[in-house]
Amino acid sequence: MSADNTVSSHRPSKLVADAAMKSLHRHKLIDQIFVILGLTILFASLLTLAVLFLDLVRDGAPRFGWDFFTNFPSRNAARAGILSAWVGTCLVMLVTVCVAMPIGVAAAIYLEEYAPKNWFTAIIEINVTNLAGVPSIIYGLLALGLFVYKLELGQSIASAGLTLALLILPIVIVASREAIRSVPRNIREAAYALGATRWEVTAHHVVPYSSGGILTGLIIGLSRAIGETAPIITIGALAFIAFLPTPPIGSEFPFVNFTWLGDPFTVMPIQMFNWVSRPDAAFQVNAAAAGAVLLAMTLAMNGIAIYIRYQFRKKINW
Repeated sequence: MSADNTVSSHRPSKLVADAAMKSLHRHKLIDQIFVILGLTILFASLLTLAVLFLDLVRDGAPRFGWDFFTNFPSRNAARAGILSAWVGTCLVMLVTVCVAMPIGVAAAIYLEEYAPKNWFTAIIEINVTNLAGVPSIIYGLLALGLFVYKLELGQSIASAGLTLALLILPIVIVASREAIRSVPRNIREAAYALGATRWEVTAHHVVPYSSGGILTGLIIGLSRAIGETAPIITIGALAFIAFLPTPPIGSEFPFVNFTWLGDPFTVMPIQMFNWVSRPDAAFQVNAAAAGAVLLAMTLAMNGIAIYIRYQFRKKINW
């Protein structure tokens, strides 16, 4: 009788164990399917990008040369170059990074380390997240009314840089917050236990440990900004410009000037748009070459972001 009771008592537990094993195998199978699907989509995306890039390189190969990078745009396709476009792009990106980096990092530090957890902070966080998905043309319209007309900056490098800084600011804030949040709490607690103030903990521990992620987020944001066309067209960038802005570095004291911030400009996407809109097939070749250069610049920036993140992660020992 006791043996029958023992056998009957083991049956439910065996059924539960079998059900658990089946559930475990099913979840493992789902995980494997998800991994295979993710890798398939990843390789398909990389293959598509590689095909498009190689197609641009093939189409624009006749124009690759030193003259293409050192000549101004011209009505003659054979003599046209991207000098004013790539110089304007670099100057606009300089303004963008000088504005977006301090404001974005400071906002992320405040939201993560100083802001009280209340309804007002929650509203700010929701709005920052939502702004990352706003179409770029909206930022262009905002900049047209605020920077170009209200602040009277005109159609200048400063207007373009501030516009793109607004565009990538939510990306920088979100990426910086994630990097700051990844720093373990016990590092903060250990610093507080040694008598450090909140600012000392933030400046000497949190920011240095999260700087790799912060820089990665900034470069990814710049990678998006460098290819934006809609907001730059909205504020009135020139489609054809055969001169360079005033050099930021001069030969006379104080050797640095800011006159270039008010100069007219063009950028790589605008130059490509100008060439693509022309019926002459030779300008299509120029546009393909410029597109390959712009895509190479974007890929290089993403590669730099990956390298920086890898180097900083090697130095972290927690």
